Amino acid sequence: MKKFRRHSSRGSYNLFAGYSHCLPGTGGMILLLVLFLLGALLGSLTTELLGMLLSKDFVLSYGTIISYPMMFIPPMLYASVNSRRNDMFETGYALDSNNFGRLGGFRLALVASAATLAAAFVTEPLTALLPPMPQWLESVMKQLLEGSPLWATLLSVSVFAPLFEEWLCRGIVLRGLLRKMSPAAAISISAAFFAILHMNPWQAIPAFCLGLLFGYVYYRTGSLKLTMLMHCVNNTFAALISQVPVFKDAETFMGIMNPWAYAGAYTACILILASALVIFRAIPFKEGNLGGCDKVESL
Repeated sequence: MKKFRRHSSRGSYNLFAGYSHCLPGTGGMILLLVLFLLGALLGSLTTELLGMLLSKDFVLSYGTIISYPMMFIPPMLYASVNSRRNDMFETGYALDSNNFGRLGGFRLALVASAATLAAAFVTEPLTALLPPMPQWLESVMKQLLEGSPLWATLLSVSVFAPLFEEWLCRGIVLRGLLRKMSPAAAISISAAFFAILHMNPWQAIPAFCLGLLFGYVYYRTGSLKLTMLMHCVNNTFAALISQVPVFKDAETFMGIMNPWAYAGAYTACILILASALVIFRAIPFKEGNLGGCDKVESL
């Protein structure tokens, strides 16, 4: 009989320990998406009820910080039950590991943050190719960024989004897919899953591109903390820059920078992104791990 040993990797969050044996394939990923949509409906119904019981102004200002976490309740319940069911029979892999190589976590955090901003800038022209955003969707996005107090907006996009979306898209979906297919396929499919969660092409296309970067960093390091930081950096930068008057009417940096400055910045971002990928590729894998994710023993 295999000896029972609980995962106790130093530096990993206990919050994630209960999901180490949930390793969904494509079928499980589709089920998680359905459960996410069910959670979105639950959150929408809750805010509607609060609007009737309290006021519409309250919902407009604070509805997102109430409804957003609720979208992830059904997927989290399913993942917890699934992990406990598999715990007795299958090897698990930690959602959060610290495989940072010789550079260490702090230096890699700086590299990852720079790479995130560079990737967002590099992928900007793809969004510019899309037709104008519909007026109703533009109003919804404006309400999200400007209808709430800044602290509530930052709580939603800079804390909740990195925490819950990285848990689901990298910690659960990508980690599960890595066990069943090649890293390139797993990272691409999990990035597509991440894009679908955003439910509109104006957000989905940059989300897919960033999802590829986040996924690669997770594959090399196993660190959910690191991808959460990257997600937080991207969202916080976008939220704060939207408060600057000159950016409110400009859809891209291309619209406010002269061509030579834009070309120079674009070239610099490509070099930063390429250098970061080389750095992460140099991180060695440990024997028995799933990419960078530490192995967790079962019975």
